[in-house]
Amino acid sequence: MKKVIVYYSYEGNTKRIAEFIHNKTGYDVVLIKPVVPYTSDYQKLVDEEEEKMHQEEVVEIEPIHIDFDNYDTVILGTPVWWYTMTPPIRAFLKKYDLNGKAIIPFATNGGWLGTTFDDIKKYAPNSEVKDPISIQFDKNTLVTDQEEIERWINSL
Repeated sequence: MKKVIVYYSYEGNTKRIAEFIHNKTGYDVVLIKPVVPYTSDYQKLVDEEEEKMHQEEVVEIEPIHIDFDNYDTVILGTPVWWYTMTPPIRAFLKKYDLNGKAIIPFATNGGWLGTTFDDIKKYAPNSEVKDPISIQFDKNTLVTDQEEIERWINSL
């Protein structure tokens, strides 16, 4: 069986890590896209989406055209919004059957991880969520030591 990298990225930091993992491992990569893209104005996003986040609203995402039966492990990447995973990741976990699969999450954040990994477990109760890593950025500058990320990738 194989591993697949599934991620959502808003400003590009999560994409950067997903591509780094892909370049080191060759694993397949899937980008999750909301049907209605978010505004590029971060403050407007914060103002408009915060309440929806607290209500755990699920956004509609574009279909993913891979067969998850061909994979035993999903490396799941999300930015952290309001101390948890993003709505597109929540939508992915609700829409696709990952029962019996291992989920290895990585979360890009500014230092406020919150309940991100516990929430992933909540939305994937029949999966084994293990070996998560929190990867910090200061805006677009990587704060987490790159060697720590490489050790994590090598452990996959």
